[in-house]
Amino acid sequence: MTLQEEIRRRRTFAIISHPDAGKTTLTEKLLLYGGAVQLAGSVTARKNQRATTSDWMELEKKRGISISSTVLQFEYSGYCVNLLDTPGHKDFSEDTYRVLTAVDSVIMVIDAGKGVEAQTRKLFEVCARRGVPIFTFMNKMDRPARDPIGLLDELEAVLGIRSVAMNWPLGSGAEFRGVYDRAARVVHLFERSVGGKYRAAVHVTGLEDPQVRGVLDEGVYRQVCEQIEMIEMAGSEFDHSLVLGGKLSPVFFGSGVNNFGVQLLLDSFLSYSPPPQGRHLRATATPS
Repeated sequence: MTLQEEIRRRRTFAIISHPDAGKTTLTEKLLLYGGAVQLAGSVTARKNQRATTSDWMELEKKRGISISSTVLQFEYSGYCVNLLDTPGHKDFSEDTYRVLTAVDSVIMVIDAGKGVEAQTRKLFEVCARRGVPIFTFMNKMDRPARDPIGLLDELEAVLGIRSVAMNWPLGSGAEFRGVYDRAARVVHLFERSVGGKYRAAVHVTGLEDPQVRGVLDEGVYRQVCEQIEMIEMAGSEFDHSLVLGGKLSPVFFGSGVNNFGVQLLLDSFLSYSPPPQGRHLRATATPS
């Protein structure tokens, strides 16, 4: 493999979020789907369960947060992936800011029940100043969540970045059953795994399939169809050049803890995120 080929297959990114939005859980699940681990832990694990792979310090395990930066590397689908796990708590923000100068893109995790929160906004601003491509994961759709169209509107109004929904949630909370892949025009119906330790079983079919209507409440099904029709007519179109310029954020809906939508996020992110880019170094005066 040539040097240029090696560069093109590399993806170096970080995950940013407000504390408790699910950053460390999503990190663990990306490792699971990337084949780096065979059994995912949970940041809310009991004492007799596994702790997350990325939180290795004793203090991290006790507090349930990341307080140190760690590089997690794995091979997946021909890519060499470098995931920089950064501290989520504001007490350790300076370490996160330094890490964000080294990444080529970021995944921004938002709690779908709370929307854009303070620490997310600060971290977003750091990335936006550098023009870093930003991919968004609306997490915790398995809990009571805000209206997805409202979440997209808030993303644009509060952060000032255009958004494009790459998939669409089929319900929320107890009614959340999967997502609709807009590009492929298929539905991914998921089954929950015990504790989210294993990959979620998925059934791929069309939106009109009676099975889809069978697992969704009739009102939820009609609402999903209306929302999809609305964003097809009035939503932003995907433009890869705008994504790479940090002007458009592809948005994915899912549940990290239940593994819903994680593989769709991973596959799309690796396809559309940039490889390492050239950097300009400031010249420094030579001491006399």
